[in-house]
Amino acid sequence: MDDFRAANRANWDDRVAIHWQPDGYDAPGFIADSGRISQVVTRDREHVGDIAGLRLLHLQCHFGMDTLSWARLGAEVTGIDFSEKAIAAARRLAIESGTPARFVVTELYDAPAALAGEQFDVVYTGVGALNWLPDIAAWGAVVDALLVPGGFVYLREAHPVLWSLDWKEDAADRLEIAFPYFETELPVSWDEDVTYLGSGILDHTRTYEWNHGLAEVMSALTSRGLVIDHFEEHRALEWKGHLSMTEGDDGLWRLPEGKRDLVPLMYSLRARKPSA
Repeated sequence: MDDFRAANRANWDDRVAIHWQPDGYDAPGFIADSGRISQVVTRDREHVGDIAGLRLLHLQCHFGMDTLSWARLGAEVTGIDFSEKAIAAARRLAIESGTPARFVVTELYDAPAALAGEQFDVVYTGVGALNWLPDIAAWGAVVDALLVPGGFVYLREAHPVLWSLDWKEDAADRLEIAFPYFETELPVSWDEDVTYLGSGILDHTRTYEWNHGLAEVMSALTSRGLVIDHFEEHRALEWKGHLSMTEGDDGLWRLPEGKRDLVPLMYSLRARKPSA
């Protein structure tokens, strides 16, 4: 693992305890309510479909609340993450919530080897995952290796246009392109002592992110032979991605009236591996 991703792992290690709390992802509430499904999975299940009895692999699963939500919907789930602290918390969450799951510590690009060549019916990425990866083509190869013939990958991600916008306070009244839209060798660096959810101060404040254009993401899959059967761009976001955004009653964030048709904020994509 290079220095960039090692720094990211240290930062995500710090986030686990903060995100566990009631003002984070509320792990205690998930444990107490056996019928709770995460908001992200609630929104994604429309396009993922009925997963009862299917083997689902969640890449970059953090401490596993979305992973366990799929388990509560009937899937046989495995979650992977590069953070040992996150995987320890995920295993704790599975036990304390009484939700069967398997969690494995591995860096994403090492996942096929870490899982000993195992393949899955569904590969799922969640939200806010791809920006932590330096090489989207290599990600596509990993996804292909992890899917059974006839299986599919589903992702709903922040749009690369959103990642390219300037979100600093002095840009709150305008939408300005400030960062690369396309994948670059060197990442964009950030230095922040807070996380996007929950209250607490991070000890490891430096992070590194990479953007990936839509064509780069699609080509990472289609070049491996996967066939895209769903693609949609969205005007709402799971978190406050720009200072001008306001939160709706549905918990999603949107740009102000008059600006909502200017740029996409998220996209969703499903691609299927052809049957043998």
